[in-house]
Amino acid sequence: MSSANVTANLSREETADRASHITVHDIRVELDLSGAPEQARTGFPSVTMLSFDADVDATWIDFIGEAVTSVTVNGEQQDVDYDGARIRVTGLVQRNEVRVEAVAAYSRSGEGLHRFVDPVDGETYLYTQYEPADSRRVMACFEQPDMKASYTFEVTAPAGWHVLSNQSPVRVREGIGVQCVEFAPTLPISSYITAVAAGPYARIDGEWTRGDQRIALGVLCRTSLAEHLEADEILEVTRQGLDFFSDSFAYPYPWGKYDQIFVPEYNLGAMENPGLVTFTEAYISRGAATDAQRGARANTILHEMAHMWFGDLVTMKWWDDLWLKESFADYMGAHASAAATRFTDAWARFANGRKAWAYRQDQFPTTHPIVADIPDLEAAKLNFDGITYAKGASVLKQLVAYVGADAFFEGARRYFAAHAFGNTTLDDLLAELEAVSGEDMHAWSRAWLETSGVAALWLETDAEGRRFLVQDGGEAGPRPHRLRIGLYDLVDGRLTLQDRVELGIQGERIEVELPDADLVLLNDDDLTYAKVRLDERSLAAVSDSLSTLEDDLVRGLVWSSLWNATRDGELSAERYLDIVRRHAQAESNVALLGAVLANAAFAVHHYVADDAREGQTRAWADSTWASLQSADAGSDAQLAWARAFAAASAYDSGHKDAVRGILDGDTPQGLPVDADLRWLMLTALATTGDATAADIGAERASDDTANGRTAEIRALASLPDAETRAAAWESAWNDRTLSNEHLSATIEGFRAGGRRDLIAAFDDEYFSRIREAWRTRSIELAKRLVVGLFPDTTDTELADAWLEQNADAPGSLRRLVIEARDDLARDLRVRAAQPGLS
Repeated sequence: MSSANVTANLSREETADRASHITVHDIRVELDLSGAPEQARTGFPSVTMLSFDADVDATWIDFIGEAVTSVTVNGEQQDVDYDGARIRVTGLVQRNEVRVEAVAAYSRSGEGLHRFVDPVDGETYLYTQYEPADSRRVMACFEQPDMKASYTFEVTAPAGWHVLSNQSPVRVREGIGVQCVEFAPTLPISSYITAVAAGPYARIDGEWTRGDQRIALGVLCRTSLAEHLEADEILEVTRQGLDFFSDSFAYPYPWGKYDQIFVPEYNLGAMENPGLVTFTEAYISRGAATDAQRGARANTILHEMAHMWFGDLVTMKWWDDLWLKESFADYMGAHASAAATRFTDAWARFANGRKAWAYRQDQFPTTHPIVADIPDLEAAKLNFDGITYAKGASVLKQLVAYVGADAFFEGARRYFAAHAFGNTTLDDLLAELEAVSGEDMHAWSRAWLETSGVAALWLETDAEGRRFLVQDGGEAGPRPHRLRIGLYDLVDGRLTLQDRVELGIQGERIEVELPDADLVLLNDDDLTYAKVRLDERSLAAVSDSLSTLEDDLVRGLVWSSLWNATRDGELSAERYLDIVRRHAQAESNVALLGAVLANAAFAVHHYVADDAREGQTRAWADSTWASLQSADAGSDAQLAWARAFAAASAYDSGHKDAVRGILDGDTPQGLPVDADLRWLMLTALATTGDATAADIGAERASDDTANGRTAEIRALASLPDAETRAAAWESAWNDRTLSNEHLSATIEGFRAGGRRDLIAAFDDEYFSRIREAWRTRSIELAKRLVVGLFPDTTDTELADAWLEQNADAPGSLRRLVIEARDDLARDLRVRAAQPGLS
């Protein structure tokens, strides 16, 4: 590993030591982006002035870029001492002014300052993305969350562009073809939530008022997508959220304005930069969109808005306590959606979607407590995972059940009041919650936040007919749960709620007295975090009557229980698929439907026994086609089934004529066949060899957009011949011009259709390449390669050998390999168990 790679990976210990000696005050950043439209220019001038106190003679300042050209300390120019990641400065006194002149690099990986050229109109768009540690790719800084400062940005950009940052402009100077925009200083914030965006974005303005407070709102996207931007609904959800959080947190929104910008080739769902929140363009549909997609967007808007308090106003000291912002924001996104917007099914979506992510992550050998041990920045990057987000949010929902909503929100209010613009650790929050609730929050924390693993809950009946609620907490042991048990009977052919029983459990086994019921649903209302198993009578009831349950959340919990049992090898994949075929067509909540369809497809390709897979693949394609034909015309369900049908047709060509017919205009009545759906259909044909490169080129000619170009790459790489797949393999590893999204499209094409006969020859080479990729590529791109190209072999021998021979590999790389190996081992284990399962 090069010295730059070593020094770029900051450790918790060295950053804590730096913070103990350095107190930063103000940072001024001047960026010259006027040359951005010239694609031959790889970099841009970046000048940073840092004002800070020090009680040591020397320290380092973080920067990753093309060059550092000048370093001045307290008026004296120093020799540049720069290793590619750190700038060493010496001769420090009590109060210091350091000026760093550098050349930063435009990004194509979504890290730092990303540059994108829109193929529709040739316009250039820029935006920044930093979390956890990429602000140093744009400016010289102290790249750690506990060294907050007031930032002032000055950006030179082409005339006519929108130029944005965390604060509003205070001065604009016009030149020939350029403009220089200076922004107001920020309140104290961490470097990773500073932000800049520039380009000819389309903008819609709005306003939110609350008493004397008036907040300017803006919604922005690329000009070529403006016609698809649902700005009115975005602004409505934004106002609803600001109302809700202002009331709930009793702390006025502190950041002056609220711009939300949808940007291309974005690595995340969104990022909570105060005053300038960035979102993926995936939340803008070019054609048809389901209400579930809009609900997911609303949830993300509210998630990021919650960060204005949890994370931006009060920030964790180091990434160990990442949960202090992400768990709370994930919980608040669902809670505020259900409480303040029309998307009242948010908790049903959470139970069946986000929680599935948590359950999967928490069963890896690499699982970790919610309050994690994060030794360095590479580990921090990988900890933006299902545990930190969805498990943390689930545990917070259990905390609300434990202490009550009033105590929970009052604790949050006191936390903000006590620590505004500061940095905190776990103990700071627990102290406030304990003060208002009277509960032993440290004991609760030890059980829920400081242990790992997911519990399983089920009912057992002994020989005397007594019933017991049993908890298997794994290595963590039993946790305390407060939950409800729902009791449902078949009444006139429908599963109908008869009673709910509330109880708290502490140990591994407690006796419970429950009325007789056809369906006993543990954890009804989804108050706790645990996998729940259905007894045989309940399983029989939902097998026959799942779709008759009226409540979205209840159906979501049943679907979740069935899926977890399938993943764990306790319910056969074929029985799970039979239940899906019986009831998915009647699923009225399209978010639940989408999750069920994705799980069913995964089960077909990963969990069905080898000798049954071909038949189940064909049966699944048949089911999706039949359900598409019978779905209500123009409904969200029809669109969901169409997408599922396209995905299924990439593995089975039995309906190739129907797929081709949809592309040629013979569509089910009411189905909106937009450009994105066309690409799904065409890629399915390409994957099975029923479309050609010429077909793909013709489709791209009619959709010469960013989405169209990415889809073309994916479709071309999906063609089922060895030469094409080999070319995709080489391109993924070696073509450094590929952007983040184009790299993913290449990888997806290489893997398309599960064609092991075309790609198995690369298995050994994969393991010989990944260390070099990790050393030489950015962590975002390296992660896509390591995870996306992991071979789906028939055993784990290659992965086991690599792990044994590479004990000295970076811990974050080993984590990715261990998790991919565990997924493969689960697939093999569940497949092998199928003949003995019911």
